[in-house]
Amino acid sequence: MDRTTKETIVSALHGIFAEANLMVVNRYTGLTVAEATDLRRKMRGEGATFRVIKNRLALRALEGTPYAGLAEYFVGPTAIAYSHDPVAAAKVTAAFAKKSDKLEIVSGGLGDVVLDPDGVKGLASLPSLDELRAKLTGLIQAPSTKLAGVLQAPAGQLARVFSAYGSKEA
Repeated sequence: MDRTTKETIVSALHGIFAEANLMVVNRYTGLTVAEATDLRRKMRGEGATFRVIKNRLALRALEGTPYAGLAEYFVGPTAIAYSHDPVAAAKVTAAFAKKSDKLEIVSGGLGDVVLDPDGVKGLASLPSLDELRAKLTGLIQAPSTKLAGVLQAPAGQLARVFSAYGSKEA
């Protein structure tokens, strides 16, 4: 790999490290191409990305980003999972690592906070941003729905009373 290619890769990685909200550092050993493709497909479905990177290039790209504290974990066969959603990459990585012993979560970062593997797994157990939005919307709509039901109940009861009274006379 020539110098300009390396510089291009480092600048692209630097941009990824600067923009991502969540970074998960993984160690992969014996991961087949089919398994890696499956993992990438699952990541893409959740809005995350899985990428195998060279450690030396990653270490250069980490400088000056919030994830600079993760530098010590880039040893051996390393891959990263990242996403803009603070939960997506952790969810997919943790689920895949639970099924396969070929992928190990080494560390993670949420902004400038360095997470241990248990922290990443704990983050994976949280609901996603879309799930939280749906729950919040449901909570906001619930009182108005209940209020509408309560306001309609007396009118409905009155209509049933009139109906019963009308059917008695007939």
